[in-house]
Amino acid sequence: MTRSAEGMGEAVLFFRYTCEARGLRHPDDFLSKYREAAARLRLQNADEPAPKTIEGWIYEGRKPQRVFRPVIVEMLGYSIETLWTDAPEGTTSQFVPLAGASPTTPHADSGVDLDDMKRTGAMAVRRAKDFLLGADRERVGEDTLGLLDDEVQRLVAAYPREPLSVIWDDLLETQEQVFRLLEGGRVRPSQLRDLNVKGAVLSFMVAKGFNDMEVPHQAMTMTRVAAACARDAEHAGLIALTDGLKSLIAYWADKPTDAYHYASQGAATAEHLHGTVGLWLLGLRARAAAMLGDEETVRAASQQAADRRERVIHDDLDELGGLFTYAPEKQLYYTVEAETLLGHGGAQLAAQAEQAVQGFSDPSAPAWAFGDLAGSQCDLALVRLFGGDLDGAAEAIRPVLDLPASHRNAGIVMSAMRVRHALMSSPARGAVVARDLRAEIETFPASRPALPHG
Repeated sequence: MTRSAEGMGEAVLFFRYTCEARGLRHPDDFLSKYREAAARLRLQNADEPAPKTIEGWIYEGRKPQRVFRPVIVEMLGYSIETLWTDAPEGTTSQFVPLAGASPTTPHADSGVDLDDMKRTGAMAVRRAKDFLLGADRERVGEDTLGLLDDEVQRLVAAYPREPLSVIWDDLLETQEQVFRLLEGGRVRPSQLRDLNVKGAVLSFMVAKGFNDMEVPHQAMTMTRVAAACARDAEHAGLIALTDGLKSLIAYWADKPTDAYHYASQGAATAEHLHGTVGLWLLGLRARAAAMLGDEETVRAASQQAADRRERVIHDDLDELGGLFTYAPEKQLYYTVEAETLLGHGGAQLAAQAEQAVQGFSDPSAPAWAFGDLAGSQCDLALVRLFGGDLDGAAEAIRPVLDLPASHRNAGIVMSAMRVRHALMSSPARGAVVARDLRAEIETFPASRPALPHG
């Protein structure tokens, strides 16, 4: 009746190839595995496809409705985009499954290639991870907490360096695992604070992700979740950080009054802390004040942050790194940005702006972040433009305009648009270089920040 996907002379969907390779040729066989996947996802009363619907997916190539997609991804271990592409020629798939997927693994033989070995190995790790997370029915084991520690550390390190689409699924999954443990009632009192800290850290990154995707209302909601976890953990640094994130969200949403309020609130909480969180909040306050045209507050906040830098003692958040520490390179970037928001230029500020870009020039440096590099390059372009150096401004923003769409998060797009706005009011706006640069920046956000796949 049906031909195997192997050896077919015509193109076949990778979905059909994957199903047939696993013996899922009949709707009943498919539905059995579908129910198992839904159970792994802890979906109560999950929508189930009708037999005719399943046949349409397998034999007619129809794409499933969104309600069925998460279970299919969990069941087969590949994104919907991958499943609904043509299967590769031959019998060995070159597709790499989603990190964190747990499909039924085909047996590898002696002829398996390295990509397939990595794929089947990743599946085994996921199954073992699920086993460990669910093994202790009465209590949370120390190995479980260690596993979550490793994953949190990996995600914190990756966030500033990778496009959001690369880590988004893993970030959401790890957050869900922490929440599941907190809700399960199996946590010892000595473990409760640790899990709440993890919940705050992960929720902070998810909120930042929503902001990078330009969804400020979702970002603010998730920030409040992070704040609730931070309060349950009684962690003053994390509480202050969530106020800082609220300020950041308001800043990019063009709400400077709100941004200033949240930054000031967080700065008060962090006043007696010795880590860098207090310095970040002062930097946020300076930027918000600059948007409000309050030059005196900008100077005061920037000077206060510079003075406190000499007395910093790194705390647990600084040791975590990534978004949770405020490196000197980032402090300089914020200082320069506040000045550009006031419309300042000049040789001294240009030198600081060049130093800020230089601070993010080494991708192997601990403080490197593609977003901070792009932001500092846009600031350098603005400083040069305010100083009358049109060619220098075009040179400074060139690397930003060359970024792939996957890296064009909301902050980077808005920073580039600030340069466009400055070009429109510049005395050199009629020059050919200015017109060409303005036209190129106008097309920059045409490919909106790449959303996570799946």
